[in-house]
Amino acid sequence: MKILNKIYLNLQNIYKKIILQDKYYSFSGVDIVLKKIFYQQEKGFYIDVGCQNPIKNNNTYLLYKKGWEGINIDLDKDNINLFNSARPKDSNFNKAISSDIKNVELYFYHKKSPINTIDKKTSDFQKAKVTSIKKINTDTLDNIILNSKYKNHTFDLLSIDVEGHELDVLKGFDLDKYSPKVIVVEYLDLNVSKLEIKNLSIENVLSSEIYKYLISKNYILVNSIYCDLVFVNKSFRD
Repeated sequence: MKILNKIYLNLQNIYKKIILQDKYYSFSGVDIVLKKIFYQQEKGFYIDVGCQNPIKNNNTYLLYKKGWEGINIDLDKDNINLFNSARPKDSNFNKAISSDIKNVELYFYHKKSPINTIDKKTSDFQKAKVTSIKKINTDTLDNIILNSKYKNHTFDLLSIDVEGHELDVLKGFDLDKYSPKVIVVEYLDLNVSKLEIKNLSIENVLSSEIYKYLISKNYILVNSIYCDLVFVNKSFRD
């Protein structure tokens, strides 16, 4: 497994040097991977859960510029206000998404923070100062879609970055019904001391619950860059 991890790190470095020569907006450059996956598709529909900023560090802005549109969801109202201004074609929702509707605690750092979360384990791992803990209600992704203009659409891409709550988001989404072609999901490995590429392990990814869940739903892992895992539906592959 040590050899496997070494190969994994080398591929990450090669990827950064070659692939990321293109202009990208996402934190890791995963939107370049998406651009290459969907290179033959001019129009499409996405769902971006934990969208945070409409341009900077965003996984779907490159596709939006290309002519795509879809649903953006974030638990910070200030972030959604930015989306309403910068991406008016999209439907933007100020919601916390989980596996069902419930009352939870939001660990809030500051407005527009990328690490605001409803996942306590992740909050503890971040070791940043929580300025307040708020009680909020969650919703499911299925409910959001049903209350949007996209309720009768299929989706090409689902992107989830919600600071440790990704699996819960997936469990509130009917994958059998919608079956997006590609799923990008952030995987925060809380088993390492610090989230740096040199500390990450493909072994931990392959043993994670989120990997096992998506594999059981007919998806295959095709790419990983930093904390972003890219899964493709087997029906979308040639």
